[in-house]
Amino acid sequence: MKRSYSAFAEDIPPYSDPKAAREMYADLKQLSAIPGHIYTCPGLQILPGQHRFSKVPWMVPMLELLPPSSIGHLKEWGLSTVFVLAKNYNKLVHVWESVTAMAELWHPQTNSFIFPEFEAMIILEELEIMLGLPRYQRGEESATSYTVEQINSWSILAYITTKKNDLYSMTSGMHVHLLPIAQWITSQCKRKTTNYTAIAKAAAICICGVILFPESDGAISFGNLSIIDSISEGMKIGQAVLGFLYAGLTSAVLWGPFYGSVIALELWMGMHIQFRTAEDLTTECKTMLNHPLAYVGRRLHMSTRTWCKTVQVKGIQAWRKYL
Repeated sequence: MKRSYSAFAEDIPPYSDPKAAREMYADLKQLSAIPGHIYTCPGLQILPGQHRFSKVPWMVPMLELLPPSSIGHLKEWGLSTVFVLAKNYNKLVHVWESVTAMAELWHPQTNSFIFPEFEAMIILEELEIMLGLPRYQRGEESATSYTVEQINSWSILAYITTKKNDLYSMTSGMHVHLLPIAQWITSQCKRKTTNYTAIAKAAAICICGVILFPESDGAISFGNLSIIDSISEGMKIGQAVLGFLYAGLTSAVLWGPFYGSVIALELWMGMHIQFRTAEDLTTECKTMLNHPLAYVGRRLHMSTRTWCKTVQVKGIQAWRKYL
């Protein structure tokens, strides 16, 4: 027998107060408990693998040498925002306490954050807008087919260089090292070679490897190399970036290393979570001027009376309470 919506709605208790919400949240956590989830270990201070997101000193000097024609290719491929984020990467400060507290709310089975009063997830459309990536059009998926071939990293890198010594230095095991590629770009730019497309492809590997697909120290997997290479062929990579971040969050909450675009995660947090400077709203704060949100598409002229993660909320315990 069908139940009417009104009859179903009667089973849902109205929201009463924060205490009741916390109790319901605890019940929900118990019902959907994931064995070994990090939220069961309140002593955790930082995410496993957090050290992998250290600064890369070669990034900005390499990007400053890029010829205008190569930068034009990157813009053509929809990497304008990623390029700007990469140029400002060394200025960005990740607040790992807030990221860790968010990760503790991640539920691997639903790919969402479970808050006391609601559930939230990062959706593809948001990620594409935040990172300025080419966007999927509705209905496009059904008209597109893909041929999956075995990934040959050397055939991809051969567009950049055919020298075996270079290829050996750029690859090891199932990973591609970014520093040798950046060094190759630097040498080409200083010699003023005119192979602008190859330089752009190499630069795309470096900036996407750091901003979109950070995995291990200064390296990306063959699979992610193939995804980045497909950008120049007009493929859209938003789904791959989002899936990689989902996988990284799931890995972290089950005590594996955290990987994925922490910049995308902090952008999402900056858009949806209200950060305040202080009780006095006239307090000026410039911290957010170095936040990824300040560079979406182009540098935003953000007021200094803006959000700040660190003034009001400090430490992992304070972030857990705040979220």
